[in-house]
Parts: sequence; C-alpha cells; structure tokens
Amino acid sequence: MSVTMTDSALTFRRAIAADVEAIVALTESAYRGAASRAGWTTEADFLDGQRTDSADVSTLIARDDARIVLAERGGELLASCLIERQPGGDGYFGMFSVRPDLQNAGIGRALLAEAERIARDEWHCKRMRMSVISIRDSLIAWYERRGYRRTGEYKLFPYGDERFGIPRRDDLRFEWLVKALRG
Repeated sequence: MSVTMTDSALTFRRAIAADVEAIVALTESAYRGAASRAGWTTEADFLDGQRTDSADVSTLIARDDARIVLAERGGELLASCLIERQPGGDGYFGMFSVRPDLQNAGIGRALLAEAERIARDEWHCKRMRMSVISIRDSLIAWYERRGYRRTGEYKLFPYGDERFGIPRRDDLRFEWLVKALRG
C-alpha cells in the first residue's frame, strides 16, 4: 500500500513523558504482529512478544544521556528513534521505528540524518554505533547505503529475557555497525 504525503514539513522534537504510549504503540506496530507486516522492518517472522514497554520508554526519556527523537507531520507521530551518548565519545542509535504504511517514504532516512546531526553537532560524537539482528540482511544493506559499515563484532541475543521478545529461532545475534560522524 502506498501512502502519499502532504506538503507539510516533517518536524523533529525530543519526546516527553506524555509521548510514552504513542512511542510504544508505534514501536510495536513497526516490529511485531500482523500490523508490522505492512512494512519491511518487521521482526514477526523470528520474534514474538514485545519490542518495548512503557516502563522502558519512560526510563529512556528521563535519562540525561539519552534522547528519543520523534518525527511528526502536522502533529502526527510518524517515526521515532533512540540516541544515546556512550562513554568514549560515540553515539548509539536504536529503537528506530517508522509507521509501517509509511516505510519507503523517506521519513526514516530523514530521522536517521537528524539523529546523526544531534550526535555530531550537539553531543560532539565522533561515531554512531548501532546493533542490528544479523539475519536482517535488507536492513543492514539499507544502513550500509547510508554510510554504516559492518564491524564484524557481535553480541548475543538476550535469550530468556522476554523484555526483548520471544525468539522463534535459536540463531539470533546482534551485529555492530558503525559510521564516522567527524572526519
């Protein structure tokens, strides 16, 4: 299904406590269940259960070293992401969610660029790091087209911790990707 966007500008802002439920609903719709299948970022084929919850999002919003950035058009939430300042001067990008029926409309690309701008210009980060489930070949390729490179570093999927979902496979792991933000 293709959705045509209006001419109104995409705007970005920092999430506040009043946004928690909308962020959780957006994130769940982008990754889990039948609704996620409308987009290409679904994890429904290999993970059941939740992607996040209100307590986790509330904690992230309250942290000084983290920011959830929202992308909106006309006051409507279209996408969100988490950025964190990491020890050693790196930024971390995660919890990236775009409304499934608007994926491939350029919103995710614009939000990623805004997250990189914040990390580079406001936090003075030298690199942006992220972890992606290693079997997500098309998603990794999307990030590579935006300048991220595979590091060859992996971390285990947190099997047994249902806060991260209920795996449907036993071969899940995260791969670290990195992009230089400063020359």
